Amino acid sequence: MSLKVELKPHERLIVGNCVITNSEQRTRLFIDGKAPILREKDILTPATANSPAKRIYLAVQLMYLEDNIETLRSDYFALVNDIVTAAPSTIPIVDEINNDILTGSLYKALKAAKRLIQYEQDLLKHAAAGSDGVPAGRAADDESA
Repeated sequence: MSLKVELKPHERLIVGNCVITNSEQRTRLFIDGKAPILREKDILTPATANSPAKRIYLAVQLMYLEDNIETLRSDYFALVNDIVTAAPSTIPIVDEINNDILTGSLYKALKAAKRLIQYEQDLLKHAAAGSDGVPAGRAADDESA
């Protein structure tokens, strides 16, 4: 069964080590075979990997695109160690990513890494709001004034 991908005008897609850029019209592609495929919206660059979870996603993305875990193994585990030390509540998601990597399911690992990014953003929002739901830096007494 073919993978069906619909591209918006000017949207890019990575297939293997090739970047495909769509023209002005919406396009539907049917892809057969085994090659790493990433849509533009799922691609992170070193410049956009600006948080611990995003750096983990970038490492997994590179493993997936290069189909090579070994080249990034030490970097990946250093990043994982940093995030679980700072936020132990990330361990279940990190364990899922690790298991997917170990079983060679790198696309599944990418999807789990995307959930890690969302979880990290939720943690940051919660921390900014404070434990009482009032945004950090604003006292609850200020609201009654």
